Amino acid sequence: MIAKLHTEWTVRDICQGFIYNEYEGKGLLGLNGKLTIQPKYQRHYIYNDGKKDVAVIDSLLKEYPLGLIYFNKTKDGQFEVLDGQQRITSFGRFVTGKLTILFNGRETDFTGLPEEKKELVLNSKLVVFVCEGEEGEILEWFQTINIVGVKLNDQEKRNAVFCGPFVDAAKAVFSNTLNANIQKWSHYIRGDVKRQDYLEKALQWISNAKGVSVDKYMSCYRYNTSIAELESYFNSVIDWIAGTFQMDDYMCGLEWGRLYEEYHSKHYDLIQLNNRVRELLLDESIGKCGNIYEYVLGGEAEPRLLEVRIFEDSTKKLVYTRQTALAKEQGISNCPLCALSNDSNRTRIYKIGEMDADHVTAWSRGGATSIENCQMLCKTHNRAKGNK
Repeated sequence: MIAKLHTEWTVRDICQGFIYNEYEGKGLLGLNGKLTIQPKYQRHYIYNDGKKDVAVIDSLLKEYPLGLIYFNKTKDGQFEVLDGQQRITSFGRFVTGKLTILFNGRETDFTGLPEEKKELVLNSKLVVFVCEGEEGEILEWFQTINIVGVKLNDQEKRNAVFCGPFVDAAKAVFSNTLNANIQKWSHYIRGDVKRQDYLEKALQWISNAKGVSVDKYMSCYRYNTSIAELESYFNSVIDWIAGTFQMDDYMCGLEWGRLYEEYHSKHYDLIQLNNRVRELLLDESIGKCGNIYEYVLGGEAEPRLLEVRIFEDSTKKLVYTRQTALAKEQGISNCPLCALSNDSNRTRIYKIGEMDADHVTAWSRGGATSIENCQMLCKTHNRAKGNK
């Protein structure tokens, strides 16, 4: 791959013929039509947050360098932005009146700047390396130069490596902030649509179901124009969740793809299932409320999923003191189970460090983690009880 340094281009040059698609939220063309700002392997424009985009303009006004920018020169003599898309789109939006900044304490667009400041922005020189090479070399370089700014995440890198009709079609559905389904999906999936989190989740679900990696799946389908299988499986998971459980905040971000594979073919009394979920969500002793859904789907066979909170130290001390005083009065062990035995431990008084707090009525049978349901057992008996 060949790289050539260019220092003759200015912000004015890049903004000649600048087109920004407000609907899709991306810059399309610049450099009088010779530059494609967001080629297929590029991620979405993510600087439009009123902070990062404004910081780019602030840097220009303070005459700070914007850092290196990389273009790819295609075989037909056109250019594509390899690195610098976010910065170029930001100053392009500003110069064309689609971004405002605070200037001298007032919200100002480009036309509101003093003439000398406009010229300062437009005449700012850029440092650009123009690269030429084969597609594989360009895509490899695209990942290598991702060393400054907001780094590409794994899915953004995959989109670059496997760019093609499949990624284009998938992004149109799962990376489109205007997709009306995003609001529904956001109850179950955590992440940023623009940063490809929803697309990544959809790909993870279908890939795991097929027993392959996301990279393998994307490689196999790279040149497919249809994403019917991806959409169908994703919608099946979402519909199963929505049809099984009543919506709750704890449902977001769970491993729904795995849970779908394990439990979607089983039949449940949905009224009973959801009543149990609500009951468990109100139990303050449960440490992992998000795991309640897997717990009830699995027939409540794995209490460890819930990480039930242990008794407070103050509760243990109070129960130990009360239990020990009563045992001494009766001449028996302060471990209730040792007191029932016929061996030498029948009258043994244990120190608090030799005992563990235990639920009288097991938590799994509805027993609360409260002082009324607490007893102190010697470690041997507590261990034996816990293993039953």
